[in-house]
Amino acid sequence: MSDTPTPSSLTHFDALGQAHMVDVGAKPATHRVAVATGCIEMQPETLAIIQSGTAAKGDVLGIARIAGIQAAKKTSDLIPLCHPLALTRIAVTFATASEGVGIECTATVETVGPTGVEMEALMATQVALLTVYDMCKAVDKHMEISGVRVSKKLGGKSDWNTSPTLATPP
Repeated sequence: MSDTPTPSSLTHFDALGQAHMVDVGAKPATHRVAVATGCIEMQPETLAIIQSGTAAKGDVLGIARIAGIQAAKKTSDLIPLCHPLALTRIAVTFATASEGVGIECTATVETVGPTGVEMEALMATQVALLTVYDMCKAVDKHMEISGVRVSKKLGGKSDWNTSPTLATPP
């Protein structure tokens, strides 16, 4: 069976192809978790500035963490067919990139509800990385954001994990 979507498998469109918000009213509330990851590559000097806390605009990763948290909370305001959700946990973390020079961002979002939190995790990761870019663009014109993806999903109809280093939460 192919993973290629067909028009009939796209849940946000009706039989006439009109976009609509999916009705999740009859779905049971379950614990949902999504983890999204991404990376921003930069010059070694830029990474050193971030790690030393000497960026002109302040604590780059601290501000990026808050921006990511805020972004997850605002997801349904920016993505028209995304349900507003009561999020129970948002964690945004950073680590030095394992390959190349840069920073990896991981956002974990949780809720107890009828629909998943993949979009919220993606939004948190992307906005956190964009914030790093914004705060460092004066010293590095060659930063590149890449690899933003959902790496883990728990709850609902299916669970999956594309990153063996991400453990299942307790």
